[in-house]
Amino acid sequence: MSATATKKKYEAIIGLETHCQLNTKSKIFCSCSTEFDSPPNTNVCPICLGHPGVLPVLNEEVLASAVKMGLALEGQIARYSKFDRKQYFYPDLPKNYQISQFDLPIVEHGKLEIELVDPKTKKATRKTIGITRLHMEEDAGKLVHGGSDRLSGSTHSLVDFNRTGVPLLEIVSEPDLRTGQEASEYVQELRRIVRYLGIGDGNMQEGSMRCDVNISVRPQGQQEFGVKVEIKNMNSFSAIQKAIEYEIERQIEAVENNEPIVQETRLWEEGSQRTISMRIKEGSSDYRYFPEPDLPPLEITEAQLSAWAKQLPELPAQKRTRYETEYGLSSYDARVLCDDRDVAQYFEAVVAGGASAKNSANWITQDIAAYLNNNLDLDITKIALKPEMLAELVTLIEKGTISGKIAKEILPELLVKGGSPKQIVESKGLISICDPDELATIIDEVISANPDKLEQFRAGKTKLQGFFVGQIMKKTGGRAEPKLTNKILNQKLNS
Repeated sequence: MSATATKKKYEAIIGLETHCQLNTKSKIFCSCSTEFDSPPNTNVCPICLGHPGVLPVLNEEVLASAVKMGLALEGQIARYSKFDRKQYFYPDLPKNYQISQFDLPIVEHGKLEIELVDPKTKKATRKTIGITRLHMEEDAGKLVHGGSDRLSGSTHSLVDFNRTGVPLLEIVSEPDLRTGQEASEYVQELRRIVRYLGIGDGNMQEGSMRCDVNISVRPQGQQEFGVKVEIKNMNSFSAIQKAIEYEIERQIEAVENNEPIVQETRLWEEGSQRTISMRIKEGSSDYRYFPEPDLPPLEITEAQLSAWAKQLPELPAQKRTRYETEYGLSSYDARVLCDDRDVAQYFEAVVAGGASAKNSANWITQDIAAYLNNNLDLDITKIALKPEMLAELVTLIEKGTISGKIAKEILPELLVKGGSPKQIVESKGLISICDPDELATIIDEVISANPDKLEQFRAGKTKLQGFFVGQIMKKTGGRAEPKLTNKILNQKLNS
């Protein structure tokens, strides 16, 4: 049996635990700064270092962020919840326990719709993923292993407690995911929501968003789950997808060979493109949870819930749907524009300036996106070409005042220096030639200069019309108005 046929015999069951770091200025239970990349062990105090006799105080902004995220995920917001102590012993956890939430989390029973876009057809299919729970907790510190990027093989380890006490939201999905692509898209949509809400930056490369993947395989049609394996601390979308695809194949091969699958925690090794064993997985009983005695239970009032609900922006999925229905954009264009809230706002400002939605989308997702990809220190809010000026440029093209070729010629200057596109084309004499008589004279000259091509055209090689258009554009410096040029040219070639 082929590998593909063998794979089709099995179904992967995938659930994700995603940790989203919040962008509050201070930590969850103390006033220490959460600034990233500060010198080691400078953003610390007796509370986040777990000194005896200190008392934590909840940062209210953390609670507000958790509720907003819960509402965005259409979850049930607990009017009464509490914090718990999760006991475990590790060098980067100074208290030897983590303040988290166990049996009464702040949010339960949510859902998240993901879109899977076919790269060839650009069409999207949608799938709803259940959200089991969302809870608040504090982050641990960070171990830096000297001489190696792994604990095994390092000569020594250092600990930085700056991250200790930084607020996290842990979001646990239902085991509704089936492929690496679905899992990757799920995390991307979570990050979009976090950024749209303004509660975090979701930068996976900085550890602001991290994923643990739980995965098992079972024969198609079987109800019982297989043995679950966890892949720890995934920090990129591509790594999530590749690690899951590798692990599915590894587990299927083990089942086919009657080899046992151990419930364990594994790590993704980027260099060798494989998962490796880290440790046997703990159960929840190993953490010896009990209610946090130093923090009172949380009770959310109707007034608080209503106030936070009113602060929710239009979310990515809602915006994508609106772009398709209101602007007539494809699901692909809507997805690209809505991936970043700043880009979406830029697009809407261009359309508000009088340009058509489709042409505006094309300029933003193609030419401007290419410029930003080549200038990674910039984002769309920092370029010199402001939305109203792009609207002016697109309108000049739509009215036939300039050609698309001329627009692309002046775009680099607009991106760097800004300014009015209309004034630039007027000052440089780049306005399109729209006079029929002037165009007819130019076309006659081009035809007269290429009698052999004219003869071939009239003999049936009609594609040569493109050659003549190219020569006319070359002669006019791209200023010949395209529609009128083609109309007159077609008349003359066929006369």
